[in-house]
Amino acid sequence: MTSREELMTRLDEAEHRLAAFAEHPPAGLTTPDAATGEQWDVGQAWAHVAEFVPYWQGEIEHVVANAGSDPVPFGRTSADPGRVGAIEANRHEPPTEQMARLAGSLTIVRGYLAGLTDAEWAARGTHARLGEMTVARIVERFVVGHLEEHADQLAELAAHPEP
Repeated sequence: MTSREELMTRLDEAEHRLAAFAEHPPAGLTTPDAATGEQWDVGQAWAHVAEFVPYWQGEIEHVVANAGSDPVPFGRTSADPGRVGAIEANRHEPPTEQMARLAGSLTIVRGYLAGLTDAEWAARGTHARLGEMTVARIVERFVVGHLEEHADQLAELAAHPEP
């Protein structure tokens, strides 16, 4: 299990990487998703990055607030209409604006996470696809790891610019 401190360090690093790509956004389409073959343009990737941190914070808050002996159902899948709609609605916003929204969301989530007790970090939720997860694992998979994945995606686009 990754410690809180490691998660917060990784969160900071992902934010810095993304901020650099907001200032100098790469062009092109992402590598096809292994499961679906879907590819995104940079606008779609940024719209998703800007929308998912507040979403997952709300889900983490839901798990913490409703923690008990049974895991709390939480989350969404990639086909969720709210997710898809937010990506489509915001895909034409400049990356610098998307990054500003993301930075604000990250400030809020950092403050929230810093206030969690050990018991709250260990609260359990159940995701429809991934099963039972602690809050710590939810943070690692759906916030930190997800930001890292998209930073990697943008790095790959920057490394192979369109001709």
